[in-house]
Amino acid sequence: MGHLSVDVRASFRLFAFYLANGTIDVDLLDGFDYQSTVFHSGSSLEQVFAIYGNVLQVDESGMVLNEGDAQYRVAQWIRACCDPSYQVEPPFEAWEMELHL
Repeated sequence: MGHLSVDVRASFRLFAFYLANGTIDVDLLDGFDYQSTVFHSGSSLEQVFAIYGNVLQVDESGMVLNEGDAQYRVAQWIRACCDPSYQVEPPFEAWEMELHL
C-alpha cells in the first residue's frame, strides 16, 4: 500500500492548521470559542478528524476534490456542539461520523 498523495497530506496539514488557529469556516463559527470545545477531550478532536477524513474525496491521481466541503461538514459538527439550537443541514449520515479502528 502506498502513501497518501502530497495533495491529501497538504489538505490534512492545512486543515489542522486552520483548526488550531481558530479559522475553520469563519462565517459559520464566528463568535464561537470552538477551540475549547474541540480541544477539551481527545474524543472531540478524534471526531473532527474522522468527519474530515470520511467526507474528503480524492480522485484516481490523489488530488483532493472537495476540501471545502469536508471543512464545512466539520464546521457544522463543531457549531452544533457549541450551539444546541443550530440544526445541521443536511443531517449527518452515519458514514460521515464513523470512527475507523
